[in-house]
Amino acid sequence: MIPAGVVTAGRVTHESGSVDDLAAASPESQRAGVADLCSVPAVEEAYVLSTCNRVEAYVVGTDADVGRAALEEFFAPVDDDAVVLTDHDESLHHLLCVASGLESVVLGEDQIIGQVRTAYEDARNAGGIGKMLEAAVTKAIHVGERARTETGINEGVVSLGSAATTLAARDVPLEGATALVVGAGEMGRLAARSLADAGVGTVVVANRTVSHAEHLASELEAAADAVPLEALDTVASEVDVVITATGSAEPVLEPRQLESADSGRENDGTGGDGGTGPAQVVVDLGQPRDVVPAADSLSTVTVYDLDDLESVTTETREQRADAAREVESMIDREFELLCEQYKRARADEVIAAMYESANRMKERELETALSQLDGEQFSADQREVVEAMADALVNQLLAPPTKSLREAAAEDDWSTINTALQLFDPDFGGDDGPMASPLTPGTMSVKPQLEATDDD
Repeated sequence: MIPAGVVTAGRVTHESGSVDDLAAASPESQRAGVADLCSVPAVEEAYVLSTCNRVEAYVVGTDADVGRAALEEFFAPVDDDAVVLTDHDESLHHLLCVASGLESVVLGEDQIIGQVRTAYEDARNAGGIGKMLEAAVTKAIHVGERARTETGINEGVVSLGSAATTLAARDVPLEGATALVVGAGEMGRLAARSLADAGVGTVVVANRTVSHAEHLASELEAAADAVPLEALDTVASEVDVVITATGSAEPVLEPRQLESADSGRENDGTGGDGGTGPAQVVVDLGQPRDVVPAADSLSTVTVYDLDDLESVTTETREQRADAAREVESMIDREFELLCEQYKRARADEVIAAMYESANRMKERELETALSQLDGEQFSADQREVVEAMADALVNQLLAPPTKSLREAAAEDDWSTINTALQLFDPDFGGDDGPMASPLTPGTMSVKPQLEATDDD
């Protein structure tokens, strides 16, 4: 059963803020972010999703004010204009959209569904997943999987790595080119595979842990080498395309590491003002930045960051418009099912508490009555008849309020639920206290009011 509670969420995304805003919003880790939120009094559950294009935090609190206060503190390092706070319904609906890829930079991209799963495991390991977020996040994962298997939302460009390759190809012919991928994580893997598929001659993978770079290089269907990050001083100036995708807190690529390429192209007439050759292209997928911004001032080096992928992602969005509409309809239906699940669970929780209290009273009164009749020498069969009568009385008395509670929950009528509870003695729970805490009316509406936002 799911306890009464209110979900509140906050986010900074590629739509609401800059790359620097995203960097400021990013927690030390998803698990650490969950732990920080759960340390706030009255926050019962928490979930944090942190990727290169979004930092999102979801909390379950006793009311919306509790959640908003916790999230405002969580996003305190970020400019207020970059932070979007949402209420219960919108937060749940948005989470389904995120897992389905509708909020991604590359509409329908596949990477986000894995990131949602990883964030779920991190939150669970940090003690942030309770019954309410368990239902919400597992529903989001289910919807994300359905979207990708039942629609064409992920056809074509399916990741930021492939989008980066498409962007680079506009400036540099990739067939036979030499490419450098900095970072051997999931994003780097996608970028390297995309470059290999595009026909580059050689892919060089640079990574802090060289064994990881070697493993990625061995997987590629192209000539590939692995080097440590220290090799960037010599390697970066010798390639045509660079795609960076590390998790480093500081830039890993500086202008000086590209300057020899810039100088060489100016001297041989292949770049600079009036040059005829292709420029070196650097696509920075890091968040925070992997490339010092000043590198873009080099005359034959063009640096793109996450914000520059808009042209590629707009084309993909147009191609997938029909599939997106299918996914939106799917999300709307699954959102309704999630709300119904919450309603049933909340009503059932109150009903269960009511029956538990009634049974405690029944057992107490039955024991008293039988002890007074002990001298009558009741047989086992006679005792069973008396106990069955007591059970029947409890069930018949509680049948009408049970029906009323379920109908009220289905109609979002939480005031009727509280009224129905008041039909019984407030001390119905006997020595153990009241049978249930009153629920807050109006915390579950099935009609979300969504913002027009469109990552990862």
